[in-house]
Amino acid sequence: MTEASDYRYRIRSAEIMPIYDSRARQTLSVTVCTADASGTGVAPAGASRGHHEAHELRDPDGGLISACAKFRQEIAPRLLGMDCRNQLGIDEALITLDSTDNRSRLGANTLIATSMGAIALAAASAGMPLWQYLAEAHEATEMCMPLPQIQILGGGAHADGRLPLQDFMVVPLGAEDWPTALSWVAEVYHAAGRLMSERGLLRGVADEGGWWPNLESSEAALDLLVLAIETAGRKPLDEIAISLDIAANQFYHDGCYHVDGEALTPHAWVEKLLRWTRRYPIRMVEDPCAEDDPVNYAAFYEGFHPKGLIVGDDLVVSNGARIRRAVKDRQINAALIKPNQVGTLTEAHEALLSCPVPIVSARSGETEDSCIVDLALGWQAPLIKVGSIARGERTAKWNRGLRIHQAHPMPLMRFPHPDNQSKL
Repeated sequence: MTEASDYRYRIRSAEIMPIYDSRARQTLSVTVCTADASGTGVAPAGASRGHHEAHELRDPDGGLISACAKFRQEIAPRLLGMDCRNQLGIDEALITLDSTDNRSRLGANTLIATSMGAIALAAASAGMPLWQYLAEAHEATEMCMPLPQIQILGGGAHADGRLPLQDFMVVPLGAEDWPTALSWVAEVYHAAGRLMSERGLLRGVADEGGWWPNLESSEAALDLLVLAIETAGRKPLDEIAISLDIAANQFYHDGCYHVDGEALTPHAWVEKLLRWTRRYPIRMVEDPCAEDDPVNYAAFYEGFHPKGLIVGDDLVVSNGARIRRAVKDRQINAALIKPNQVGTLTEAHEALLSCPVPIVSARSGETEDSCIVDLALGWQAPLIKVGSIARGERTAKWNRGLRIHQAHPMPLMRFPHPDNQSKL
């Protein structure tokens, strides 16, 4: 390639600005430009955070003045003249500039917005949607849409702890395509809302768009969710299964799991959770135990595998080495991939490749940016998790998938077998 043809891919400017996320907190938006194109990346933020996540840089008052200043002083000058197609080189430059293990000097929020802005620019320069650019870069063939994992009821840190478990979700594993999957889930969502409203149990909407219920226990929530699936005319397990994000870090202290008014020993908690998996149509359980309780992670794994997926989030925080170790130690067979947990897309993709069943995931603090759908599709992740099917920052993602499917119809991923990453 000649120097002249290379020139159009050279980064000429990079700008940063604070914008607001879905919890009315500031986050970062970075726009990177060549002479002919631009790309923008936005940093999401989580309420439920693992202790081993990369560091989010904020001022003492929660603002982002220092993050923006460091970007303008250090990151923007380093990007100038770089080839926007060289994602590895850009991300390595960001990591070198930060120079810390946890991205605490420049901030994972600053780095991920920059990294995502760069990949968006590369796709725009190539005249392709991001998902297609990624698919071609990674030589993906026989493209399928990722299977949606969608919240119906919110609890934990997403709903002020009204229910101890954080997410009560459904997976439309019997659907053949993205539009059908979303239609089924919307029916379940509306059915759940009607059932709670009729009983005076509806208190509003949680952080990620799921209903905020006034229910007496986790089992009451599971009973309601099964009834909502049936009321929507769908078959539990055959057409729609349940997925739980336990987020056990939030209720583990003093050596016990504090759930629904009980203080359970780790052994008793694992047994209780396994009983739920036998009683209800549950196929996925995320963060069943606290991140510093790997022994009981393994105990739950032995009881639930191979019926379904044991998903690591706080335990592994999108870190390739942590994922490989947890898989080897039979603690998980799937993991969430949240790019802002590590700081760059290169590291997030390495984590994805480290996992038998990767689930590309958004965070509870989101914007209308929808590139997470393009990442999941372009990387051919089996599943995607972005919250509920309500609230604009969530529907932006689901509707992005609908528009992709409209232009390029493709089948939905089948639910992966716990021992096999391939589409079944």
